Amino acid sequence: MPEIRLSAGTVEYEDTGGDGPVVVLLHGLVHDSTVWREVTAGLRAGHRVVAPTLPYGAHRRPLDRPPTPDLVVELIAEFLDRLDLTDVTLVESDCGRAQTVAVRHPERLARLVLVSCEAFDNYPPGLPGKMIGAACRVPGALPLLVRVLGLGPLRRLPVGIGALTKRPVPDEIVDGWLRPLRTDPAIRRDFRHYNTHIRRTELLEAAEGLRKFDKPALVVWATEDLMMPRAHGRRLAELLPQGRLVEIEDSRTLIAEDRPERLASVLREFVARTGK
Repeated sequence: MPEIRLSAGTVEYEDTGGDGPVVVLLHGLVHDSTVWREVTAGLRAGHRVVAPTLPYGAHRRPLDRPPTPDLVVELIAEFLDRLDLTDVTLVESDCGRAQTVAVRHPERLARLVLVSCEAFDNYPPGLPGKMIGAACRVPGALPLLVRVLGLGPLRRLPVGIGALTKRPVPDEIVDGWLRPLRTDPAIRRDFRHYNTHIRRTELLEAAEGLRKFDKPALVVWATEDLMMPRAHGRRLAELLPQGRLVEIEDSRTLIAEDRPERLASVLREFVARTGK
């Protein structure tokens, strides 16, 4: 996997290469770029797909500076700059950093796609988000939580991955997501610092800024999402000047896991329809 040295540390990423429109895929907490594996396969023909692994707990290289949501926003912007990615379709799933990137650093973006993600005051989202926050504040609780979530029989519980997907995620993928938190104290320090330095007003501020993001924007929402209120998808689409909403049935938050072919199709159509 290629990697790039940025001001806050080293970031690994997937890059399909090619000369097609650039699609940058951003994942959520305790996932890495593999959450996009089937969507990437569906976009590879005709697009250059780039998927960084962000310092959200599944990263294998601890940062040089303790991560915060605001630092990750600047890290994403620096990543786009250093790879000289222009006219980017920026896609986020689960976490809400792309919203703030679009507000603060719109210059390299041609389009924005928000896929069942944190928004407005739903931050951190749902019971799992609140459990992670609590585990990061209580000494010794984070390693215990990671061990519990990693137990095979418990992976479908609605306080863990079961809240995010209708269908089981392959064990080898989940094991890869959890291994850094299980085995590396430095990764746990990164994760703990990130989750204890959330600004609860960030996404409310981003929502106001998105009213001025006058570029093609697509909101893709899962109709059976347990974490992200369905009404938030409609609100995001309405506040974006060129926003459009697509709802996907038979999926929870991680549409890239539950309905990857459908999500890839929606992304392909959106990029083609809004191309110059």
